[in-house]
Amino acid sequence: MQRPQAIGVFPGAAGFFLLPEVAGAEALLRRLLYGEMPEPWPEAWRFLQAALSGEPEEVVWSLIPDTPEGRFNRFVLNPEEKTLHAAEAVADGDMRRLLQAVAWRLQFPVDPPSHEGTEGEVRAFLLATHAYAAMASHDWPKALSLLYEAARSVHACSPVFAARLYAERAAMLQSLAVQPVSGTGGASGDAEALRAAEAVQSPIDGYRTALELLAPTAMHDVRGEIWLELGSALQAEAGGQKSKLLEAVRCYHEALKVLRRDRHPEAFALAHMNLAVAYLSMPMHEERHALRAAMAVQSLREALRHFTKETHPDLWASATINLANAIQHVKSSHIEDNLWEAVALYEDVLGLPEVQRDPVRRARVLANQGNALAHLGAFSRAVPRLTEAKRTFEAYGDREAAETLAETLGEIARRRSEAQQEVQ
Repeated sequence: MQRPQAIGVFPGAAGFFLLPEVAGAEALLRRLLYGEMPEPWPEAWRFLQAALSGEPEEVVWSLIPDTPEGRFNRFVLNPEEKTLHAAEAVADGDMRRLLQAVAWRLQFPVDPPSHEGTEGEVRAFLLATHAYAAMASHDWPKALSLLYEAARSVHACSPVFAARLYAERAAMLQSLAVQPVSGTGGASGDAEALRAAEAVQSPIDGYRTALELLAPTAMHDVRGEIWLELGSALQAEAGGQKSKLLEAVRCYHEALKVLRRDRHPEAFALAHMNLAVAYLSMPMHEERHALRAAMAVQSLREALRHFTKETHPDLWASATINLANAIQHVKSSHIEDNLWEAVALYEDVLGLPEVQRDPVRRARVLANQGNALAHLGAFSRAVPRLTEAKRTFEAYGDREAAETLAETLGEIARRRSEAQQEVQ
């Protein structure tokens, strides 16, 4: 089998394909390992070109040569018992282990093969397969350890594959940081192993390592997505620290240099929404707050072009609430218009079934809407909303939120009383 192979470099089925030997394969593979497309493509590799170009499966199938690698690839493209047996009949050594690993990933009743005695991209692929098996068993520390070993195995020969593995591990660490850790070794053992895994590399370190590996490659889209993930990790750890929030903002700007609405609508919208939230999380008393609020409004409106109530209800609700919050802080000669727009946006969110079923979530929106109405002097509409929100916070034990609303209601009562006295 030609080595190294481009397994793990490209997304989807293309990341599983094996390439047969061709003239000048070493130089061509080196380009592929950096995400660069050969020009011209060797005839025997045109199936990969077709797959990366989004051609129909029938076209890709028709271009696969009848070689041992070709039978392997036909199983990847059409994973059935028949194609698996055809590939097994001609596969041996590393190719046979890769075939078993792919079969396990495609949910065939086989065990992940041993990685002992392998090296480079083959070892990385097999180690990653065992990591996914550990994930399936909720053994997170083992999965993290295996992914790290897999990334190190391929660090030198396949930078894009290594970057993907580092980023995947970083995403798992980031996810575990906000979820209870449980696994086969018991809660305390898992927590200790997880701390050891984090000591090897944090989510932020993992994303940065991935970006360093991708810097000399042609994988611009992947780089944009990882800039977005790094920004998210920094923002999650910021805790209100302006320095980390500014670093997250820089990451989102780097991501948006690559991500495009037409090619990456989800990531593009998420980058804009996270960017807006980072701006809004910075200190409100600073001079630049109004400018940041204006930039946040622009980004949130951009995000809402993709996140709609019908397709992404939770993300739409989050972006809409943040937009309503932000427009109230924008310097404008039409402050009253902005406040009424905010009131209408909050009303849209209150109509969402998910919000109606969640009393605390509904109370937060009501509190925001009530405050906007109070600023408008629409006290008769503000008071019922603020009162309902206060009662809900009291019922669910959020004393601080309830006390804040009690103060607002007290201020409204005082202003109403003063207004009545002036009339008399």
